[in-house]
Amino acid sequence: MTEYRIGQGSDLHVLVEKRDFILGGVKIPHTVGFKAHSDGDVLIHAIIDALFGALCLEDIGAHFPDNDPKYKNADSRNLLREAVSIIRKKGWEINNLDTTIHAEAPKLRPHIDEIRKSLADILNIDVEKVSVKAKTSEGVDAVGERLAVRTDCIVLLYK
Repeated sequence: MTEYRIGQGSDLHVLVEKRDFILGGVKIPHTVGFKAHSDGDVLIHAIIDALFGALCLEDIGAHFPDNDPKYKNADSRNLLREAVSIIRKKGWEINNLDTTIHAEAPKLRPHIDEIRKSLADILNIDVEKVSVKAKTSEGVDAVGERLAVRTDCIVLLYK
């Protein structure tokens, strides 16, 4: 009998100058990037939290603490690969994931297919199982004021 688990993750990073704007492992041209200990890939961070959450394995900070020099400027793609390895060692596979990026700028529509492909490659799943949507906040809150980017992810695992 197949067993299923659902995980939910979210993350938010402040935007600052002189940092890269990376989503799902894709560097997107922009005037600002993410303030973070690692590379700040806010989308991958939400996915990691969803994966760990589905199996009650705490959160990204428990596995990759932001006070550990080992993770200074870390490539979040590598953190995601490690998270996937952890869940697979426990016998779980990713059925699909659904993500939402909340950002006022830059326009993300031209980058969605590349982000989906990047995530599918990292997760070693079919791109048809990776949903990436982009929304604005209509000028409301820190996202709407272009001070931050927030992401959400829901993942379905099976065993």
